[in-house]
Amino acid sequence: MKILNYFIPAVAAILLACSFVNDPEPGTDKHGEASAYAIDTLSAALSNPWGMAWLPDGRMLVTERSGEIRIFENDQLKEEKISGVPAVFARGQGGLLDITLHPNYAQNGWIYISYSNPNPDGAGAHTAVMRAKLEGNSLVNQEKLFQATPYTTAGVHYGSRIVFDDDNYMFISVGERGAMDNSQNLSNYSGKIHRLHDDGRIPSDNPFVNDPEAVKSIWSYGHRNPQGMVWDSANKRLWAHEHGPRGGDELNLVEKGKNYGWPVISYGINYNGTILTELTEKEGMEQPVHQWTPSIAPCGMMLYTGDQFPEWKGNLFVGALAFRHVARVVLDGERYVEEERLLDQMARVRAVEQGPDGNIYVATEGPGMMLRIRPAAN
Repeated sequence: MKILNYFIPAVAAILLACSFVNDPEPGTDKHGEASAYAIDTLSAALSNPWGMAWLPDGRMLVTERSGEIRIFENDQLKEEKISGVPAVFARGQGGLLDITLHPNYAQNGWIYISYSNPNPDGAGAHTAVMRAKLEGNSLVNQEKLFQATPYTTAGVHYGSRIVFDDDNYMFISVGERGAMDNSQNLSNYSGKIHRLHDDGRIPSDNPFVNDPEAVKSIWSYGHRNPQGMVWDSANKRLWAHEHGPRGGDELNLVEKGKNYGWPVISYGINYNGTILTELTEKEGMEQPVHQWTPSIAPCGMMLYTGDQFPEWKGNLFVGALAFRHVARVVLDGERYVEEERLLDQMARVRAVEQGPDGNIYVATEGPGMMLRIRPAAN
């Protein structure tokens, strides 16, 4: 399989260009079918973008970690911004994070946002989710639906992706906030994936609702920092990936009540090179579908279902912060097969989404860009 290698030289004139198209190159998937794509840069003026969502009128909303929601209209970044955004703890990895629309947005108008919510009673912050509606360019009817605790002054591992399944259950990923033991402790929210009704209520069939010591919204636990999550509607599966320490980034098939092992088992080591754990597997703990060593630092994930790239249907697209690319992951059912690097060395990839047009949109930081991957023939 040929690896597509697109490289933007570190030349300011290119990084600040409003729009360009890379010459397309062919790639080959596992079936031997050639694919060629081009890259459009819609903007090089974003600041740490984190999530994106499309309104029915075609506008794209993009969160920036500082607390802004930017607007793209007709492929152009607008000067006006969405107002009424809640206060965020914009320090370290915290700030304004994911954004998504309710599956029935056309009927109910709900927009969901995750963010690091400052502790109202003192120092620190933790992951929260609110929903609101748009009135013009303002967020109104705001409701905070979810608040992870305990608050901490640590600046890392908020997690915070939001996805809905076909029954409108909402899944929220929450990191362990740099305190490893949180992940195995069912009495706090950290290092878990949570499941709620779309209005924040606890589903009666959640796995730990009858455990008096457990947080009732927990769906799975033993996670480190899951910053990518997607619902596979065709196969009724929830995929998530998470950062390992030094090595051991994981792609997981997330299932009800299961323990994904952190920090008891891991394929990674401590950042200083010392042993974190001697165990890579243990009874009662799930193995990853795939693990990346060395770490790619995965962030953002999308399952492609569009028609623009028919040969890529069913592939996962995973952003890589450390290795600065998008990994196109080929699956065979629940089994990892292989991957290909797209946009190699272009920028730190924070989010990857499929647009309404079937093209692939990529938000990057360092530099802060919005990129579009489309067929070369278009």
